[in-house]
Amino acid sequence: MNKAKVAVIKTSPETVLSDYYRLMHLADYQQHLPRGKEIALKINISWHYYYPACSTPPWQLEGVIKTLLDDGYPKENLYACHNRTVVVSAKRGERNNKHLPVVEKYGIRNIHLYEKGEEWVCYQPKGKIRVLYDIFPEGIHIPKRLIDSSIIHLPTMKTHVFTTMTGAMKNAFGGLLHEKRHYTHSVIHETLVDLLTIQKEIHPGIFAVMDGTIAGDGPGPRCMVPHVKNYILASADQVAIDAVAAKMMGFEPMELKFIRLAHEAGLGCGDLREIEIVGEDISEVNFNFQKDKNTLASRGQKLIYWGPLKPLEKLLLRSFITPWSYVASVIFHDYLWHPFIGRKRTRKILRTDWGKLFNSY
Repeated sequence: MNKAKVAVIKTSPETVLSDYYRLMHLADYQQHLPRGKEIALKINISWHYYYPACSTPPWQLEGVIKTLLDDGYPKENLYACHNRTVVVSAKRGERNNKHLPVVEKYGIRNIHLYEKGEEWVCYQPKGKIRVLYDIFPEGIHIPKRLIDSSIIHLPTMKTHVFTTMTGAMKNAFGGLLHEKRHYTHSVIHETLVDLLTIQKEIHPGIFAVMDGTIAGDGPGPRCMVPHVKNYILASADQVAIDAVAAKMMGFEPMELKFIRLAHEAGLGCGDLREIEIVGEDISEVNFNFQKDKNTLASRGQKLIYWGPLKPLEKLLLRSFITPWSYVASVIFHDYLWHPFIGRKRTRKILRTDWGKLFNSY
């Protein structure tokens, strides 16, 4: 078995597109994405506002598309894809995060997996499933379009209130499962492993390209402090790229449950000693990001998922009264946190060279 390989390089706003080309080649991406198959570009939209480090930046999307086209992958085989969530609008997000100008510039398809005409099918995995059947006893429904498509995940480097950090493995959470995927939050680590099991069965090729030009520290995926870090990563091993990103952020990868479970299941490599890191020497890199940071909203969620309110989880978050939680989340994030804290942080980043590049799209 070949050793897991993760490519990491430093970049700049002036060279980022050519750096993405170099990055993907360092990670031998063409060996993992067979020609003749469609390729889904799984864009990450964690908020319908532009908030630095929160969602796929336009240069990440453009760098990947341009690399694929320059290397002869047919434009007709590429498509950007988005899913729906109960609190974030993908339609608003793709505009505010400037994904649409990139997709239109290169003339590739832009697919919203929840729209009319997009079929979802009940899939029966062959591999071990830990929790998904418990959460969805009616069956595991996934987008038919993603079956037999290769996939490139486009996460950003950031922390997360439930999984400490979020990356390639978590990015599948926003693509494979329907809008009630938040039902799985109490068993999120096992869910991510289940989803990687499914991905390995349905995708001819899997690859991940992670943007850490601006990385997020704190109670992510939205309420973070963005920091300019100038790193980008790529790998065909979803566990390995998350492990390397975790190390760079200051976490011990094998202490993160989803990485450890996936490693133990043989779905990828989470042990840094067994990963070949090419490009930059990151042995001394440590962002010293913080774990277990929370917002008012995430504290309440954790009381329900793992605290004294656990017996009320189904009533509060999986019943006819559940919309209260969606409303509470929108009020907190969109009407309180973003106007009074988020916008100030965004303006600060927009004054940097990366902000100037964002505004150029």
